[in-house]
Amino acid sequence: MSTLPEYVDGWPNLSGSEGLIEQTVRNRGAAVFLPESHLDFGGIQSAFAIALHMHQPLIPAGGRDLATAAIISNLKHMMDNPGIGDNHNASVFHWCYKRMGEFVPQLIEEGKQPRVMLEYTGTLLHGLRQMGLHDVFDNLKRIACEPRYRRAVEWLGCPWGHAVAPSTPVQDYRLHVRAWQHHFAAIFGLEALQRVRGFSPSEMALPNHPDTAYEFVRTLKDCGFEWVLVQEHTVERPENGHGPERKHLPHRLVCRSSRGEEASIIAIIKTQGSDTKLVAQMQPYYEAKGLSRWELAGKQVPPLVTQIADGENGGVMMNEFPPKYLEVMRECSGSRTPAMNVTEYLEHLFALGIREKDFPVVQPIFQKRIWDRLQPGEGPERLAKVIEELKKEDHRFHMEGGSWTNSISWVRGYENVIGPMERTSSHFYEKVIKPGVSPADPRYRNVLFHLLCSQTSCYRYWGQGIWTDYGREICRRTEAVLNHDF
Repeated sequence: MSTLPEYVDGWPNLSGSEGLIEQTVRNRGAAVFLPESHLDFGGIQSAFAIALHMHQPLIPAGGRDLATAAIISNLKHMMDNPGIGDNHNASVFHWCYKRMGEFVPQLIEEGKQPRVMLEYTGTLLHGLRQMGLHDVFDNLKRIACEPRYRRAVEWLGCPWGHAVAPSTPVQDYRLHVRAWQHHFAAIFGLEALQRVRGFSPSEMALPNHPDTAYEFVRTLKDCGFEWVLVQEHTVERPENGHGPERKHLPHRLVCRSSRGEEASIIAIIKTQGSDTKLVAQMQPYYEAKGLSRWELAGKQVPPLVTQIADGENGGVMMNEFPPKYLEVMRECSGSRTPAMNVTEYLEHLFALGIREKDFPVVQPIFQKRIWDRLQPGEGPERLAKVIEELKKEDHRFHMEGGSWTNSISWVRGYENVIGPMERTSSHFYEKVIKPGVSPADPRYRNVLFHLLCSQTSCYRYWGQGIWTDYGREICRRTEAVLNHDF
């Protein structure tokens, strides 16, 4: 199988092999984890899954002058400035990024059946490599590539630059997804990329504007993803607008556009709660132990309790998670409530004859109120009028998408960043995409790197201050590359 270089002309490999990437994800086998599962799916009563989200932004902080400072990992900035805030945690973060490469082999050598899902952003991976932290990659390659260990680990796709889907231009979001696939394949190999079936949206942010949501799902499907992780309060049942009933079974996320197009993907629902605390204390295991098999498509199946959390942030993840993970994996192995990864679970369901069409349907929140007034096919202008009507009638109604930070809008209050970001995105389209510049062109990779870095959610989460300055500065640099090289 062909290999990709991790760096090309000094930039991380984010583009230029689109045909090879598409061929890789299209030509994979139907089942990837099932042949190596070794679980008695018919004999268990329930199961649980945990995912760890790992991220560090890239920031213009490698020097005193913001306008000329090198773009470095926030982790390096933490290590170089240990006396500021929580920066003293940097060395622990470093360990957190590689420790699953220690825990999983240790448990497998003990004869246990550990499971974990991992999501690493491209900005984190580039920053770690830039810092020379090659030990992280050595550990991760063991569990991504070695057959003895990789069966226990499911890697999840994500936007390369940790961009939030509701407020990132849809054409750019697709670039993030493709860039992550390039970068992951370049580090871990095309065979490892073939095993990536699930997608983890940054901040669990799901667009609820019908046209944006449709494009989001279409992007995932076009890029070969089979399922997406969603937060329970970001979806509703189309028949009544209420939340999903049996949250621990797979659903089908169906998104319709104002033009009448439809796209759907399997949705795995992450339930609400204090994420890091729940995962650090392995709450999904204990919740699953209290559940029994449920009926789905005329068959009795085990429910799957699923949670995701930051893999490094907070004392509970740094200190409580390691011993608790090892304890629970030892206890649950061979039990009637084992750990399972999502694709493994889905493949067991499909082996029973259950199909995607058998899953209950959900759609993004607030869409029922739209479809009560709008017929699919009436178009974007009519949709905009309906949205304005609903906003005037109810101040709680919004079309900004939900996330696991449900109190935060990813649009309101971020004009300082969104304005420059949208202008830069438009400029990129006019100068690069529209003229058909090749993604293999060195100029393309240079400007793409800056564009994707500028759309990191961290620059928007804070709304003002140094992080907003970072975001605006990277937008400025993207514009400078566009004006100079194109």
